[in-house]
Amino acid sequence: MRDETVAKNYAETLFELAERHEGVDTFGEGIELVARLLDENPRVRLFLETPRIAADEKKAVVRKVFGDHLPGHLVNFLLVTIDKRRQRLLRDIAREYHALVDEHHNRVHVEVTLAREMDAEAMDELTKKLSSMLKKTAIPNVRVKPALLGGIVVRTGDTIYDGSLRRRLDGMRRRLLEAELPSPHTA
Repeated sequence: MRDETVAKNYAETLFELAERHEGVDTFGEGIELVARLLDENPRVRLFLETPRIAADEKKAVVRKVFGDHLPGHLVNFLLVTIDKRRQRLLRDIAREYHALVDEHHNRVHVEVTLAREMDAEAMDELTKKLSSMLKKTAIPNVRVKPALLGGIVVRTGDTIYDGSLRRRLDGMRRRLLEAELPSPHTA
């Protein structure tokens, strides 16, 4: 099985566990804490992912570090990932888990590319319009790309809404180049 599929399966299992126990948001905060620790501290990641270190040692450290800070069921989940040798997928599991939480809360992350920065009021209005259009609470992740010249490009999942001035100008150029020109009249 591909790592992506395995991570998704583990995330779904964690999500079901969270729904039955402390709650999806509490588990979300916990798995995010673990993923951030692995991202920010290469030594911790190396410790957990190195096959030369016994699983019992890794599990003892996980219990000691997270035992008092994370829900018990989440700690047990982490221990199972070590038993199954899937701890290298914890960051991917966290990402997939957050996607499930967003779906649960009817949220969608939207990539918004603009030619220049928007003020807070315009961004609030854009967020409301995107939420209305997508019928979910939109969470915009904004990038500024001056090459757009003007307008906006919105990407959500596999769908792209391109309202950029650059696209419009490229379209106009293409239509002009393809246009049939009338032949000149000879007098």
